Amino acid sequence: MDERTRTSLDRAADRVRRHIDRVAAAESLGLILGRTTAPSPTMFVQYKPCVSVVLTGRKVSGDDSAAGEEWGPGRFLITPVDLPLFARVTETGPAGDFVSVNWRIDPAVVAEVAGQLPLPAAPEAPERLGTMTAEIADVVDRMLALLDAPAEAGVLAPLLNRELIVRLLQSDQAARVLAAATHANADIVTAAITTLTRRLAEPWTLDAIAASVGASPTTVSRRFRELTGLTPMRYLKRLRLGEARRLLITDGDTAAQAGAAVGYVSASHFSRDYRSAYGRSPASDATDLRERMRAS
Repeated sequence: MDERTRTSLDRAADRVRRHIDRVAAAESLGLILGRTTAPSPTMFVQYKPCVSVVLTGRKVSGDDSAAGEEWGPGRFLITPVDLPLFARVTETGPAGDFVSVNWRIDPAVVAEVAGQLPLPAAPEAPERLGTMTAEIADVVDRMLALLDAPAEAGVLAPLLNRELIVRLLQSDQAARVLAAATHANADIVTAAITTLTRRLAEPWTLDAIAASVGASPTTVSRRFRELTGLTPMRYLKRLRLGEARRLLITDGDTAAQAGAAVGYVSASHFSRDYRSAYGRSPASDATDLRERMRAS
């Protein structure tokens, strides 16, 4: 990583540390700030359309808890639609913490900016992680700087949102950034995700998902793979396991209750899938995480 990029990311990390408690102010800019001082267990994370940047430290994210890619400040992750992933912090940085920022992406802004730019040819299926550039790091740093200048944020934040899209469209992730805005049927995936999230417990099949959005199973499968990298049924499984974990930890449900609440007919099937995803039985995982939460 070149010195300019590293300097911008270090400065951005310092801004996050100073403003980590200003949740509402960050959200008004479309930002979610993250910081932890220790590695974390595997967690289910529901990414909204955003660019995710690690400013210091390293994390693993991927399609299940056993596999995934480890990455840090030299890379970034684009999620063009709501995307459930398993993630964990693996190491802290030189200052003893892991610091990150997620910046929400508005598909309408992507379409507007892309319509005004000559776009280079991009690979159909880019690598899942992008390579950080000095320009992207700089615009992230300047957006975070608006937390120190709220009077200017209303004017400058929309400009920086557009600049971010410009820089991302100049990166190796241009195809992924364009995905939600340029696919004619991106709304099919969004509609399906909304329906599945609201009606998790129903006995879904691929045909039923396709019927709920008025498309063919082939079209729904293809669009899901293009935008999320997952099949519709694998996406549904991810949603179910994430919601079941929340019910176990925050609501105190038993494994049987949590599994049934998200659509599992068989408790043993639920336990097998849960162990495969999180590496532990539902009961032991929930107990450990509740203890961690009480100790923090």
